[in-house]
Amino acid sequence: MKTVNVAVIGCGFAGNFHSNAWTKVNFINVNLRATVDSQLERAEALKEKWDYDYATADYEEVLKDPEVDVIDITLPPFLHLPFAYRAMAAGKHVICDKPLTGYFGEEGDQTPVGDKVPKAKMYESILKELQEAKDKIGSSDKLFMYAENYIYSPAIVKAAEILRKKKSRVIYMNAECSVHGSTSPLSKDWNMVGGGSIMRLGSHPIAGVLYLKQVEAEVRGYEIKPVSVVADTGRIVANFPEEEKKHILSKFNDVEDFGHVTITFSDGTKAVVLSSEHYMGGIQNHINVITNDGVLECLMTPPNNMKSFFMDDENLEDVYISENLQCKTGWNSVFVAEETLRGYTAELQAFAEDIVEDRIPESGIDIAIETTKIMYAAYLSADEGRRVDL
Repeated sequence: MKTVNVAVIGCGFAGNFHSNAWTKVNFINVNLRATVDSQLERAEALKEKWDYDYATADYEEVLKDPEVDVIDITLPPFLHLPFAYRAMAAGKHVICDKPLTGYFGEEGDQTPVGDKVPKAKMYESILKELQEAKDKIGSSDKLFMYAENYIYSPAIVKAAEILRKKKSRVIYMNAECSVHGSTSPLSKDWNMVGGGSIMRLGSHPIAGVLYLKQVEAEVRGYEIKPVSVVADTGRIVANFPEEEKKHILSKFNDVEDFGHVTITFSDGTKAVVLSSEHYMGGIQNHINVITNDGVLECLMTPPNNMKSFFMDDENLEDVYISENLQCKTGWNSVFVAEETLRGYTAELQAFAEDIVEDRIPESGIDIAIETTKIMYAAYLSADEGRRVDL
């Protein structure tokens, strides 16, 4: 078997998810080479948990390591492209977590960025940055793989298979990614994450619906592109009295906690995407596809393969039931094989095969760019109260 040597940079929640999935890759020998984090203790903890060869706080060390084939970037969004460019310049393949990039503020901007910088400026800046990314990444002989797990989740993979077989015409899709708070302390500030619920959460279903329309276009033999966006955002809980926020996990400064985006495609069809920070009782991930000859309901989470009921939380502190589930009493949907159902295992299996076979990834720079463009068109639409033509 061929060997792929992996370095993961960013050893938080996503780094742990990816490490778990790397251990499940089949038919290719994956060597977990290095963990990298500015907080060395986090890199050491991930190294010990998943048995990497070494841990470091120095990114240059893995860039110079001749054994490292691919760098898996699970850093905050404002670091994605800078670290990706350095990795590809050093001759490494890149896996980049979502979202690709965002607007994090420029010299001379008033702060806080999310409140003070016009979304029109953000959109114009993002379009330039995305063109630069396309040029730089396109000129490299190394692979750029966009870690959008929706595209590799079993439900979406099956939906794509059915669309290919049936040659169905998609009429509209409704999709959602909603959670109960964030695992990242950086998520409250625009200058760290480039936006709120649309960026952190909506990027998943947006990429998912783009992918399924791409499948439809390939099968039907003509191009289908997103042509316009209408959106609304809100900071719904910002003005709630404190006593009514005791169950609200995340604190937000200048980012939205709710987003609603409607995408219109060149064939006149639609996709509606909802994202919220306040879905209690687990996490909601789904895409419903309505076609001219059927319906495909793609549910990723919550899974329906196991339920739990408890009268109290005793001895359950270290038992993972669901992401950001603080209360484990009563009925809950238990996340069994989450890394499989949410697509992480198949995603990294595919990326390992892409590297070994030198093939174009199913999820690459094009869908990463299109997703980012739509998100910032959504912010512009919500800010100015109008349809934005792409």
